[in-house]
Amino acid sequence: MMDARSARIGFIGFGNMASAMAKGLIECAGIEGSRICACAAHFDSLEKRCKPLGVRAFKSPAEVVENCDLVVISVKPYLVGEVLSPVREALREKAVISVAAGLLFDFYEDLLGEGSRHLSTIPNTPIAIGKGVISCEERHTLDVDEWETFVGLFSPIALIEVLPGHLLSVASALAGCGPAFAAMFLEALADGGVKNGLPRQTAYRLAAQMMAGTAELHLATGTHPGAMKDAVCSPGGTTIKGVAALENAGMRGAVMRAVDATLS
Repeated sequence: MMDARSARIGFIGFGNMASAMAKGLIECAGIEGSRICACAAHFDSLEKRCKPLGVRAFKSPAEVVENCDLVVISVKPYLVGEVLSPVREALREKAVISVAAGLLFDFYEDLLGEGSRHLSTIPNTPIAIGKGVISCEERHTLDVDEWETFVGLFSPIALIEVLPGHLLSVASALAGCGPAFAAMFLEALADGGVKNGLPRQTAYRLAAQMMAGTAELHLATGTHPGAMKDAVCSPGGTTIKGVAALENAGMRGAVMRAVDATLS
């Protein structure tokens, strides 16, 4: 029986996202690096990524599949079929977790065949520090033990959100693309501080901690973002003037259009 305390995790593909997931598991969830293995197209680069984490590096997907219980598919979406075809039969005996964007239940059912056990997900990079999001397609074929193992492994380092398949791309726009949007806001806010005399690193620290604290406050209390904004805006005060400037610049519309653009 598989469980989160002993399951061996294998990554087929070990780029930025897979590395972030492994880093979060090891540094924030207490998983031993020796329980994780990976393969990638360029073995020398793979070894350099794996060594600091204590992750075992293998040269082929077949070796990864042989040495793990739960297989994370993290190659580029257009390569998934080509990479997995040689290990198709071996994967039927494993729990398969996909992090390849846009590849949902029907794709893996066709590729791996009836009776295979698979789940399609979209994680984001803050998982590396235990503050991630994993959006999961509600339609999957993991058995009860495998699902509980997945949740047991990743819930300490990510909010796990289960959604219908047709909403997974929208969730990705918010949680997957969102870090880029948030980083742009952080940079712009810090630029405003620098413009008015703050040292650059001080401005980044203040803006970053403010963003982290505001997000944590919402998650902890469930307070509507509009109410959180109102609580800071005194009549005729400095904050409402800044809010008005953002509204005049079309900030809300720009952010919504950014989400739309990721889906077009």
